[in-house]
Amino acid sequence: MTQTVRVLLVDDHAVVRQGLRLFLGLDPDIEVVGEANNGEEALAEAQRLAPEVVVMDLMMPVMDGITATRQLRKLLPDTEIIALTSTLEEHKVNGAIEAGAISYMLKDASSDTLADAIHAAARGEVRLHPEAARRLVRDFRSGEMRESLTPKETVVLQLLARGHSNKDIARSQDVSEATVKTHVSRLLSKLGLDSRTQAALYALKHGIASLDGVEM
Repeated sequence: MTQTVRVLLVDDHAVVRQGLRLFLGLDPDIEVVGEANNGEEALAEAQRLAPEVVVMDLMMPVMDGITATRQLRKLLPDTEIIALTSTLEEHKVNGAIEAGAISYMLKDASSDTLADAIHAAARGEVRLHPEAARRLVRDFRSGEMRESLTPKETVVLQLLARGHSNKDIARSQDVSEATVKTHVSRLLSKLGLDSRTQAALYALKHGIASLDGVEM
């Protein structure tokens, strides 16, 4: 049985939130548990409701979405954040990913595309707008490897870059999820990275995985 994903919507335009709630309501496995008008409200509501996924606008008054994403990742590290905005400006794309967003989507995305991104985020999988992915690959600066990855860590990194969850990787490699988590933790440490999304971008930038293998 598919587990229902609890979602918090954050946008300073009530009409946008209403539209998102209507579209997402078509998916029986997504439950919109709350809404917030800005970043500060998002922090308060997320701590109160503990959603699996937060859909976060970036350009809002009081507290912008990038600042809210960074603070929310510290407060609720198990809650994933999808940046949903109307811009592909490089500093917004880079800022959202560096702050900890697992996915970057545009507001003109179809309801099916957004629903897929929400389910993917709940599984710890990356979804990126194609142009955002290309810009991140071009601009992402992670430096050289501090240590060499083991063959198993390299395979895990390739699968991670293709959007696979820990559960999927564990199944394909015939190991436990705990072992996969250890591999992910070690490769992030070796590469000096902070998140799965950054690791996926590193793999793309250094030719370890290709854009064709990444779910968009």
